[in-house]
Formats: sequence, structure tokens, C-alpha cells
Amino acid sequence: MCTNIVYEWLKTLQLPQYAESFVDNGYDDLEVCKQIGDPDLDAIGVAVPHHRRRIHEAVRRLKEADEKAAGLYF
Repeated sequence: MCTNIVYEWLKTLQLPQYAESFVDNGYDDLEVCKQIGDPDLDAIGVAVPHHRRRIHEAVRRLKEADEKAAGLYF
């Protein structure tokens, strides 16, 4: 199993089973993961609706954290 930031992120979401597919599809860091949409989840193989919702919610939180951090510099 791969050990990287995406694996750790998916592990916190209780979805580590998708880590290898994420990395195989080019989602190997959180910056790239912030761009995930439904077509990406289809390609990765995330078909379970509540898993998709969990990932979408986590992506939203990643983006919000970035926005808050960016605000600290202005």
C-alpha cells in the first residue's frame, strides 16, 4: 500500500481503500485532490454514494482551509 499524504487523508476519511486508485489516476497530493469532481471520482472508481459525499465534503474543507490561510496574508 502506498504511504503518502493522500493515503493519510483518505485514512482520516475512513476511505483508505481508494488510495491506490487515487495515486494511479494522478491524485498524489492534496493540491491536485482539491480539483476532484464527479467525473474524477468515476475514473477513480468511487461508486458508493456516501463515499463520494464524504470525499466532496473533505475537498470543500481543504479549499476553505486554503481560503482562510490566504486571508492571513492580506
